[in-house]
Amino acid sequence: MQVHRTNYQINETPTLQVLTEDQIEAIYYAALRVLYETGVRVYDKEGVEVAYSGGAIVEDKTDESHLVQIPHWLVEKARVTVPSKVVLAGFDRKYRMELYKNQIYFGGGSDTPFTLDPYTGKRRRTTYRDVKNIARLAQALPNLNFHMSLGITQDTAVSTYDRWQYLAMVEGTSKPINVTAVDAEGLGDILEMAHILVGGKEEWRKGPTFSIYIEPVSPLSHTKEVVQKLLFATDNDIPCVYTPCPLAGATAPTTLAGLLVQSLAESLFGIVISQIRKPGAQIIIGGLMSNMDMKTATYTYGSPEMALMSAGYTDITKWLRVPMYETAGCSDAKLFDEQSVMEATINISTAALIGGNMIHDVGYLDSGLTSSMEQMVAADEIIDMVKRILRGIPVNDDTMALDVMGAVGPSGHFMEHNHTYNHFKNEIWRPKLIDRQNWEDWTHCGSKRYGERVHDRVIKILETETEPLLNEATYKELSRICELADTRHKDEELDVKMFV
Repeated sequence: MQVHRTNYQINETPTLQVLTEDQIEAIYYAALRVLYETGVRVYDKEGVEVAYSGGAIVEDKTDESHLVQIPHWLVEKARVTVPSKVVLAGFDRKYRMELYKNQIYFGGGSDTPFTLDPYTGKRRRTTYRDVKNIARLAQALPNLNFHMSLGITQDTAVSTYDRWQYLAMVEGTSKPINVTAVDAEGLGDILEMAHILVGGKEEWRKGPTFSIYIEPVSPLSHTKEVVQKLLFATDNDIPCVYTPCPLAGATAPTTLAGLLVQSLAESLFGIVISQIRKPGAQIIIGGLMSNMDMKTATYTYGSPEMALMSAGYTDITKWLRVPMYETAGCSDAKLFDEQSVMEATINISTAALIGGNMIHDVGYLDSGLTSSMEQMVAADEIIDMVKRILRGIPVNDDTMALDVMGAVGPSGHFMEHNHTYNHFKNEIWRPKLIDRQNWEDWTHCGSKRYGERVHDRVIKILETETEPLLNEATYKELSRICELADTRHKDEELDVKMFV
């Protein structure tokens, strides 16, 4: 007989919270003070004009920049119109992300100069083919929901690499993409390419297929290229990922609370400018908040402080009701090894439990300088395992199984009971690469370590033939835009070669 209880509470999932509401409010109001009393440096004339038109105070003019001070009421006004939800879809509309409170999605990072060759194991410069292959890997991994390049196409023109990089990605994946762009012109070319993929500007407006990664310069500076990309994206319905990357002890206070205050001030400037320009413009904030290792002077991607600050900032963004750009799946290890998996497991678990929305940098090694396909595949399984933990433990008459225990009785077993058959596939997580065989069976299968099994999975994906995502006509249209950009900037390429 089912018992009906009053005031009965349940946890649908495990929960994690780093900051209390009082702490969040203290950080928020401190960020407002920074914006108004300290101000930010803006290096773009149009950006300064937009801020001034909305009510900002502009002074301390130099030849290159202005000091812009944002009053608190202007931030509060922007918060009224900034969307609490951002939607991204793949160009074939088969994949979709809805970014809002506690909705988690994982994807790679961008623009690493090096990659670990999956065939030789050697670290080398990243190429167009690598970026395409990494995208193909992301397409095949079920727990990666969006994609970033995880490499710079260094065998293409330097000043127009961003167009070729986007082409390499859409050759490999139809999942939503977070792009980088050299400048607003490059972003415009990428948008033109995306319009071709989806069938025109109106189709784009029905669902953007990429967001643009924009990084202000800590501390409290917004360069010309950054502001111009922000304004172009706002004008053209491109969701912005406006994300500072402050470094505790170097480009931000060494105290974690101080870094969160500065990061929030930098992100709030992006929100204010976008909402003055176009109320309702889609924006995602967050970024990579970490610390400088005081012994090596490196930017750490696997430290507990990085995971902790990202989690704390997620608490803040949920309070603000703005989607969060989180960091996980990365490591400071130089190779795919025990350290890389350990650090990725910790930051993936923290990011998922706290409820970060767009969780990037899966596959980063070497403090963000090197990409690893093996790290991507291992992280995919770690994410899958963590998602099982997030499902929690449902407690009801069926799951408590009193009737089943009564039917089996003492000294019996549950292997043949219908209850076991009905539940084991959903209740018990099954790994794809983690080994659970006994010693004899493991030995019979080749005694392969986890890293070897991961490597085999990478090679299998890369060598499995798949249908091209782009037909020949579409590829030609997209590559034509890249080639035209190369032609426009050929003099810059000559200057670069002469300088080198």
